[in-house]
Parts: sequence; C-alpha cells; structure tokens
Amino acid sequence: MKTVAIIPARGGSKRIPRKNIRPFRGQPMISWAIREALSSGLFDRVVVTTDDAEIAEVARASGAEVPFLRQTDLANDHAGLTEVVQDAIRQLSLSITPPDMVCLIYATAPFLRAADLRDGLDRLTASDADYAISVASFPAPVERALVETDGHLTMMNQDNLFLRSQDLREAYHDAAQFVWGTAEAWLSDRRALRSPTIPVVLPRQRVQDIDTPEDWAFAELLAKVLEEVEA
Repeated sequence: MKTVAIIPARGGSKRIPRKNIRPFRGQPMISWAIREALSSGLFDRVVVTTDDAEIAEVARASGAEVPFLRQTDLANDHAGLTEVVQDAIRQLSLSITPPDMVCLIYATAPFLRAADLRDGLDRLTASDADYAISVASFPAPVERALVETDGHLTMMNQDNLFLRSQDLREAYHDAAQFVWGTAEAWLSDRRALRSPTIPVVLPRQRVQDIDTPEDWAFAELLAKVLEEVEA
C-alpha cells in the first residue's frame, strides 16, 4: 500500500500573515506537522503543496518534498482543500505510481501526533469508509446552545430545555489536524462528510484551531503546558 501525506500551505494568509512559516515555539509552524508526519514512518512521501517560494524553502529544510509550485487559482481564499489535494495527487501521479491512501495534514497543526496518524490509517483500512477525520468533542452539549434574539438569550432548541446533558448525544468538531482518505475517494465526487466518514477522536487538550492572533497566543500557552506535562 502506497501512502502519501499532502500538506497544503499557501502564502496568502491574511488574519495571521505568513502563519505557515511564522515561528511557533522555536521553529516554523509548518515544521511541526512535517516533523510528525516524517517520524510516523507511515508515508512513502511527505509533500507540501504551496504557491510560495519561501514556504517551499522552509518545507524542504524541514524534510518535506516540494516537487511543484501550486497554480495561483488554487491558492486564493476560495480554493477548497479537496481541490488542492486532488491537484497534488494528479501532479504526483505524473511521475510516480499513484498512491492508495492520501492523508491531508494541516500546516498549522503543532499538536499533531504520529500515534494519531497511525490510528487514523488503521481505522480507515479496517472499515469500508472513504475517509477518517480527526475530531474532538465539544466541551458542552451543542444541543443546549444559547442564542441571542432581540437582546435576550434563548435556547437554540427549546425542546432540549429540560433534558439532562448526559441524555444528549455527544457532538464533535473538526480537529483541523488530518484527514485520511483513499486516493480514489479524494479524486471522485465523494466528499468527506458527504460520503462514509469515520471519526478519529482526539483529546480536547491537544486540539486548537489557529485562525486568529488570539488562537495563536492560546496555542503557544497550550504547547508550553503540554511540553511540561509530556516531558
């Protein structure tokens, strides 16, 4: 079975400029994901797809391959990750045997762990699903969410007002770390979450989306705590 990791990292990040290569705990942000992908021993190739020459240089210095630069129409704010992965698979297939399994790894995933990548691959290959996605549970039941209407708080779903939290279904959100999928599924119209997809549940303390400066600051604090705990 041939496996490839694809790490998208465009250069035009706006809310946190240059966030893919901005220093995080002493090394470029993207280097954390590359390092963990390489150390997992799961991949025949770890490939970064980018439109940016500086990101490409940092990625190569971190041990990843950058065999091509991504075309500009796949590097804007509206380009979907599925289309980026599809493009990378097609580009790679021009020179190598097409992969069987492809793992999309987020460039801003400093809490990625090789063991979670292995768990995702094992779960996917043991199932009949197309994808396996890293997720984490919400800290509070989403069925009891509150919304503001005309300045007053109400429950989003009034039917749940008198239900106990333990009687509600646990809900998950995308952990923004990785998505395993068969190459055939990635290249088809069978999108993740619209076709058979299984969860890889991660502990909440190792999950932090990084989209804003506040997210970044919290992630650095969390990383410091985890380094101390895991030392």
